[in-house]
Amino acid sequence: MSGPYVIRGSVSLPEAELMWRFSRSSGPGGQHVNTSDSQVELRFDLAATQALPEVWKERALERLAGQLVDGVVAVRSSEHRSQWRNREAAAVRLAALLAEASAPPPRKRRPTKIPRGINERRLREKKQRGETKRGRTGRDWG
Repeated sequence: MSGPYVIRGSVSLPEAELMWRFSRSSGPGGQHVNTSDSQVELRFDLAATQALPEVWKERALERLAGQLVDGVVAVRSSEHRSQWRNREAAAVRLAALLAEASAPPPRKRRPTKIPRGINERRLREKKQRGETKRGRTGRDWG
């Protein structure tokens, strides 16, 4: 593997807590197809990990509740022909998933008032436009 996979800041995925499983990829192949286990499934026990701060872990458990099986999140990768590249892809995908799931919620939008001058100018221009249109009536042209 190419170094630790950083989730955010100084927090990274601990190699000891990653569980790897390899199997044969589906789809067309070649001479190599029946012998290589290139598909990778990476599992990470989110509920039992000590690597994440408690607040991050709670957020991630809440947001990934639909994807968890007994507190374990699984990521599968089979887009590359090489098992090594699939391992890299799965680890990066897991780190990105955990980073997004443990991110703090966005700030609430603070509603702002429209300045009184802008509203008055809008009404004044509206009134002036109405006067212009009223002046186009054909009453006086007779």
